[in-house]
Amino acid sequence: MATPNELTAMRRAIAISAQGLGTTSPNPPVGCVILDRDGVPVGEGYHLRKGDHHAEVNALTAAGERAEGGTAVVTLEPCNHHGRTPPCRQALIDAKVSRVLMAVMDPTSRGEGGAVVLEQAGIEIERGVLEQEALLVLGPWLHSLSTGRPHITWAYGVDTDEGHSNQALTELRRRHDLVIRRDGTIEEGVPGGHGADSFRVPLPALGDEPGKALHVLTESGARTVLIEGRSNEAARLLADAVDRVIIDVPGTRPSFSLTGPGAESAVPGGFCLSDVKPSGYRVRLTAERVTQDQ
Repeated sequence: MATPNELTAMRRAIAISAQGLGTTSPNPPVGCVILDRDGVPVGEGYHLRKGDHHAEVNALTAAGERAEGGTAVVTLEPCNHHGRTPPCRQALIDAKVSRVLMAVMDPTSRGEGGAVVLEQAGIEIERGVLEQEALLVLGPWLHSLSTGRPHITWAYGVDTDEGHSNQALTELRRRHDLVIRRDGTIEEGVPGGHGADSFRVPLPALGDEPGKALHVLTESGARTVLIEGRSNEAARLLADAVDRVIIDVPGTRPSFSLTGPGAESAVPGGFCLSDVKPSGYRVRLTAERVTQDQ
Protein backbone atom coordinates (compact mmCIF):
# COMPACT_ATOMS: atom_id res chain seq x y z
CA MET A 1 0.00 0.00 0.00
CA ALA A 2 1.12 3.55 -0.71
CA THR A 3 2.06 5.70 2.28
CA PRO A 4 0.68 9.23 2.77
CA ASN A 5 4.05 10.62 1.59
CA GLU A 6 3.90 8.48 -1.53
CA LEU A 7 0.35 9.57 -2.33
CA THR A 8 1.42 13.19 -1.97
CA ALA A 9 4.35 12.49 -4.28
CA MET A 10 2.06 10.86 -6.87
CA ARG A 11 -0.23 13.88 -6.90
CA ARG A 12 2.84 16.07 -7.38
CA ALA A 13 3.93 13.82 -10.26
CA ILE A 14 0.48 14.12 -11.83
CA ALA A 15 0.58 17.90 -11.46
CA ILE A 16 3.96 18.35 -13.13
CA SER A 17 3.14 15.82 -15.86
CA ALA A 18 0.57 18.32 -17.17
CA GLN A 19 3.44 20.62 -18.12
CA GLY A 20 4.09 18.27 -21.03
CA LEU A 21 0.59 18.63 -22.48
CA GLY A 22 0.77 20.06 -25.97
CA THR A 23 4.42 19.12 -26.59
CA THR A 24 5.10 15.44 -25.76
CA SER A 25 3.07 13.85 -28.56
CA PRO A 26 3.19 11.29 -29.93
CA ASN A 27 4.73 10.37 -26.55
CA PRO A 28 2.68 10.53 -23.33
CA PRO A 29 2.88 13.37 -20.77
CA VAL A 30 4.51 11.77 -17.72
CA GLY A 31 5.68 13.04 -14.34
CA CYS A 32 7.98 11.47 -11.74
CA VAL A 33 9.01 12.24 -8.16
CA ILE A 34 11.91 10.57 -6.33
CA LEU A 35 11.76 10.04 -2.55
CA ASP A 36 14.87 9.20 -0.54
CA ARG A 37 15.12 6.37 2.00
CA ASP A 38 13.22 8.48 4.53
CA GLY A 39 10.39 9.36 2.17
CA VAL A 40 11.61 12.92 1.57
CA PRO A 41 11.25 14.29 -2.00
CA VAL A 42 14.72 14.77 -3.50
CA GLY A 43 14.04 15.08 -7.23
CA GLU A 44 11.26 15.50 -9.75
CA GLY A 45 10.92 15.72 -13.51
CA TYR A 46 8.54 15.44 -16.43
CA HIS A 47 8.74 14.55 -20.11
CA LEU A 48 8.73 17.61 -22.36
CA ARG A 49 8.97 16.28 -25.91
CA LYS A 50 9.89 13.18 -27.89
CA GLY A 51 13.66 12.83 -28.14
CA ASP A 52 14.26 14.49 -24.77
CA HIS A 53 14.88 12.60 -21.53
CA HIS A 54 11.85 10.92 -20.00
CA ALA A 55 10.36 11.93 -16.66
CA GLU A 56 12.17 9.25 -14.66
CA VAL A 57 15.60 10.21 -15.97
CA ASN A 58 15.01 13.90 -15.30
CA ALA A 59 13.87 13.12 -11.74
CA LEU A 60 16.79 10.76 -11.10
CA THR A 61 19.23 13.36 -12.40
CA ALA A 62 17.83 15.88 -9.95
CA ALA A 63 17.99 13.39 -7.07
CA GLY A 64 21.51 12.15 -7.77
CA GLU A 65 22.90 9.67 -5.22
CA ARG A 66 19.98 10.37 -2.90
CA ALA A 67 17.83 8.12 -5.08
CA GLU A 68 19.68 4.98 -3.92
CA GLY A 69 17.42 2.94 -1.66
CA GLY A 70 14.58 5.36 -2.29
CA THR A 71 11.26 5.31 -4.13
CA ALA A 72 10.34 6.41 -7.63
CA VAL A 73 6.76 7.62 -8.01
CA VAL A 74 5.74 7.84 -11.67
CA THR A 75 2.43 8.44 -13.44
CA LEU A 76 3.02 5.83 -16.19
CA GLU A 77 4.76 2.45 -16.18
CA PRO A 78 8.46 3.00 -16.99
CA CYS A 79 9.30 2.14 -20.58
CA ASN A 80 11.02 -1.14 -21.43
CA HIS A 81 12.63 -0.47 -24.81
CA HIS A 82 15.44 1.41 -26.50
CA GLY A 83 14.00 4.22 -28.61
CA ARG A 84 15.49 7.68 -28.98
CA THR A 85 16.40 7.33 -25.31
CA PRO A 86 17.41 4.28 -23.21
CA PRO A 87 14.68 2.39 -21.30
CA CYS A 88 13.61 4.11 -18.09
CA ARG A 89 13.33 0.83 -16.21
CA GLN A 90 17.12 0.44 -16.63
CA ALA A 91 17.76 3.96 -15.34
CA LEU A 92 15.77 3.09 -12.21
CA ILE A 93 17.66 -0.18 -11.76
CA ASP A 94 21.01 1.56 -12.21
CA ALA A 95 20.00 4.22 -9.66
CA LYS A 96 19.38 1.38 -7.15
CA VAL A 97 15.92 2.51 -6.09
CA SER A 98 14.18 -0.02 -3.85
CA ARG A 99 10.56 0.73 -4.74
CA VAL A 100 8.58 2.05 -7.72
CA LEU A 101 4.97 3.24 -7.63
CA MET A 102 3.11 3.72 -10.92
CA ALA A 103 -0.36 5.04 -11.59
CA VAL A 104 -1.18 3.80 -15.09
CA MET A 105 0.13 0.75 -16.95
CA ASP A 106 1.57 1.46 -20.39
CA PRO A 107 -0.28 -0.39 -23.18
CA THR A 108 2.66 0.29 -25.52
CA SER A 109 5.22 -1.38 -23.24
CA ARG A 110 7.44 -3.83 -25.10
CA GLY A 111 8.20 -7.40 -24.11
CA GLU A 112 7.32 -8.30 -20.54
CA GLY A 113 6.85 -4.65 -19.62
CA GLY A 114 8.89 -2.29 -17.49
CA ALA A 115 7.16 -3.25 -14.25
CA VAL A 116 7.96 -6.95 -14.65
CA VAL A 117 11.63 -6.27 -15.43
CA LEU A 118 11.86 -4.03 -12.35
CA GLU A 119 10.39 -6.81 -10.21
CA GLN A 120 12.86 -9.28 -11.67
CA ALA A 121 15.62 -6.91 -10.56
CA GLY A 122 14.37 -7.15 -6.97
CA ILE A 123 12.57 -3.81 -6.89
CA GLU A 124 9.22 -3.61 -5.06
CA ILE A 125 6.37 -2.51 -7.35
CA GLU A 126 2.98 -0.91 -6.63
CA ARG A 127 0.60 -0.62 -9.57
CA GLY A 128 -2.54 1.49 -10.00
CA VAL A 129 -1.66 4.16 -7.42
CA LEU A 130 -4.16 7.05 -7.93
CA GLU A 131 -4.81 5.74 -11.43
CA GLN A 132 -8.05 7.66 -11.97
CA GLU A 133 -6.39 10.93 -10.97
CA ALA A 134 -3.47 10.31 -13.32
CA LEU A 135 -5.93 9.74 -16.16
CA LEU A 136 -6.89 13.41 -15.95
CA VAL A 137 -3.62 14.02 -17.79
CA LEU A 138 -2.98 10.70 -19.53
CA GLY A 139 -6.60 10.03 -20.56
CA PRO A 140 -6.52 11.76 -23.98
CA TRP A 141 -3.23 10.03 -24.88
CA LEU A 142 -4.68 6.62 -23.97
CA HIS A 143 -7.86 7.45 -25.86
CA SER A 144 -5.80 8.24 -28.96
CA LEU A 145 -4.03 4.90 -28.68
CA SER A 146 -7.26 2.95 -28.34
CA THR A 147 -9.11 4.72 -31.16
CA GLY A 148 -6.21 5.19 -33.56
CA ARG A 149 -6.96 8.91 -33.91
CA PRO A 150 -6.47 12.11 -31.90
CA HIS A 151 -8.71 13.05 -28.98
CA ILE A 152 -10.72 16.02 -30.29
CA THR A 153 -12.06 18.97 -28.27
CA TRP A 154 -14.44 21.59 -29.69
CA ALA A 155 -14.51 24.96 -27.89
CA TYR A 156 -17.07 27.67 -28.61
CA GLY A 157 -19.51 30.21 -27.17
CA VAL A 158 -23.28 29.88 -27.50
CA ASP A 159 -24.08 33.55 -28.18
CA THR A 160 -21.06 34.49 -30.28
CA ASP A 161 -18.53 32.69 -32.43
CA GLU A 162 -15.78 34.23 -30.30
CA GLY A 163 -17.00 32.86 -26.97
CA HIS A 164 -13.76 32.31 -25.08
CA SER A 165 -11.47 35.16 -24.07
CA ASN A 166 -8.03 35.44 -25.65
CA GLN A 167 -6.41 34.29 -22.40
CA ALA A 168 -8.73 31.31 -22.12
CA LEU A 169 -8.05 30.32 -25.73
CA THR A 170 -4.31 30.61 -25.22
CA GLU A 171 -4.53 28.24 -22.25
CA LEU A 172 -6.64 25.77 -24.23
CA ARG A 173 -4.29 25.88 -27.20
CA ARG A 174 -1.26 25.12 -25.05
CA ARG A 175 -2.90 21.89 -23.87
CA HIS A 176 -3.40 20.56 -27.40
CA ASP A 177 -1.03 19.39 -30.11
CA LEU A 178 -2.93 20.95 -32.98
CA VAL A 179 -5.41 23.82 -33.16
CA ILE A 180 -7.86 24.27 -36.02
CA ARG A 181 -8.64 27.98 -36.12
CA ARG A 182 -11.97 29.45 -37.19
CA ASP A 183 -10.69 30.08 -40.73
CA GLY A 184 -9.53 26.46 -41.09
CA THR A 185 -5.85 27.23 -40.48
CA ILE A 186 -4.07 24.44 -38.58
CA GLU A 187 -1.35 25.39 -36.08
CA GLU A 188 0.65 23.85 -33.26
CA GLY A 189 -0.89 24.55 -29.88
CA VAL A 190 2.59 25.41 -28.63
CA PRO A 191 4.45 26.83 -31.66
CA GLY A 192 7.65 24.83 -32.19
CA GLY A 193 6.98 22.82 -29.05
CA HIS A 194 7.23 19.29 -30.42
CA GLY A 195 10.32 17.22 -31.10
CA ALA A 196 12.01 17.29 -34.50
CA ASP A 197 11.05 14.56 -36.99
CA SER A 198 8.31 13.25 -34.70
CA PHE A 199 5.56 15.76 -35.41
CA ARG A 200 4.43 17.95 -38.27
CA VAL A 201 1.61 20.42 -38.84
CA PRO A 202 -0.67 19.29 -41.69
CA LEU A 203 -0.31 21.70 -44.62
CA PRO A 204 -3.13 20.61 -46.95
CA ALA A 205 -6.74 21.41 -46.16
CA LEU A 206 -8.63 18.66 -44.37
CA GLY A 207 -10.99 18.25 -47.31
CA ASP A 208 -14.61 17.18 -47.00
CA GLU A 209 -14.32 13.50 -46.05
CA PRO A 210 -14.23 12.82 -42.29
CA GLY A 211 -12.15 9.65 -42.63
CA LYS A 212 -9.46 11.33 -44.68
CA ALA A 213 -9.45 14.35 -42.38
CA LEU A 214 -8.89 12.15 -39.33
CA HIS A 215 -6.12 10.32 -41.17
CA VAL A 216 -4.34 13.60 -41.92
CA LEU A 217 -4.53 14.65 -38.27
CA THR A 218 -3.39 11.24 -37.04
CA GLU A 219 -0.44 11.09 -39.42
CA SER A 220 0.80 14.42 -38.06
CA GLY A 221 1.69 12.71 -34.77
CA ALA A 222 -1.02 14.59 -32.88
CA ARG A 223 -2.73 12.95 -29.92
CA THR A 224 -4.97 15.94 -29.15
CA VAL A 225 -6.72 18.46 -31.42
CA LEU A 226 -8.65 21.61 -30.54
CA ILE A 227 -11.33 23.03 -32.85
CA GLU A 228 -12.08 26.70 -32.20
CA GLY A 229 -15.40 28.44 -32.80
CA ARG A 230 -19.00 27.37 -33.19
CA SER A 231 -19.13 28.04 -36.95
CA ASN A 232 -15.83 26.28 -37.68
CA GLU A 233 -16.30 24.01 -40.70
CA ALA A 234 -13.99 21.43 -39.09
CA ALA A 235 -16.54 20.98 -36.29
CA ARG A 236 -19.13 19.90 -38.84
CA LEU A 237 -16.66 17.71 -40.73
CA LEU A 238 -15.43 15.94 -37.58
CA ALA A 239 -18.69 16.08 -35.60
CA ASP A 240 -18.86 12.31 -35.04
CA ALA A 241 -15.27 12.27 -33.75
CA VAL A 242 -15.54 15.12 -31.22
CA ASP A 243 -14.87 13.69 -27.77
CA ARG A 244 -15.23 16.80 -25.60
CA VAL A 245 -16.93 20.16 -25.88
CA ILE A 246 -15.99 23.27 -23.90
CA ILE A 247 -18.74 25.87 -24.07
CA ASP A 248 -18.93 29.40 -22.73
CA VAL A 249 -22.47 30.50 -21.93
CA PRO A 250 -23.63 33.92 -20.65
CA GLY A 251 -23.87 34.37 -16.90
CA THR A 252 -26.87 36.04 -15.25
CA ARG A 253 -27.94 37.96 -12.15
CA PRO A 254 -28.87 36.06 -8.96
CA SER A 255 -32.55 36.27 -9.94
CA PHE A 256 -33.54 36.52 -13.58
CA SER A 257 -36.66 35.63 -15.54
CA LEU A 258 -35.58 33.47 -18.48
CA THR A 259 -37.81 33.59 -21.52
CA GLY A 260 -35.43 32.09 -24.10
CA PRO A 261 -33.70 28.75 -24.29
CA GLY A 262 -31.75 27.76 -21.18
CA ALA A 263 -28.08 26.91 -20.80
CA GLU A 264 -28.85 23.21 -21.07
CA SER A 265 -29.52 23.72 -24.80
CA ALA A 266 -25.85 24.65 -25.22
CA VAL A 267 -24.69 21.06 -24.72
CA PRO A 268 -25.00 18.94 -27.88
CA GLY A 269 -26.93 15.71 -27.82
CA GLY A 270 -24.83 12.69 -26.94
CA PHE A 271 -22.69 14.62 -24.43
CA CYS A 272 -22.82 14.72 -20.63
CA LEU A 273 -21.65 17.58 -18.40
CA SER A 274 -18.41 16.81 -16.55
CA ASP A 275 -17.51 20.28 -15.23
CA VAL A 276 -19.15 23.66 -14.66
CA LYS A 277 -17.27 26.74 -13.47
CA PRO A 278 -17.43 30.56 -13.73
CA SER A 279 -15.19 32.24 -16.27
CA GLY A 280 -15.30 36.00 -15.86
CA TYR A 281 -18.84 37.14 -16.65
CA ARG A 282 -19.61 33.83 -18.30
CA VAL A 283 -19.99 30.20 -17.28
CA ARG A 284 -17.84 27.46 -18.79
CA LEU A 285 -19.40 24.06 -19.40
CA THR A 286 -17.32 20.99 -20.18
CA ALA A 287 -19.10 17.94 -21.53
CA GLU A 288 -17.79 14.51 -22.57
CA ARG A 289 -19.22 12.27 -25.25
CA VAL A 290 -21.41 9.57 -23.75
CA THR A 291 -20.15 6.09 -24.61
CA GLN A 292 -22.21 2.91 -24.69
CA ASP A 293 -20.83 1.70 -21.35
CA GLN A 294 -21.77 4.93 -19.53
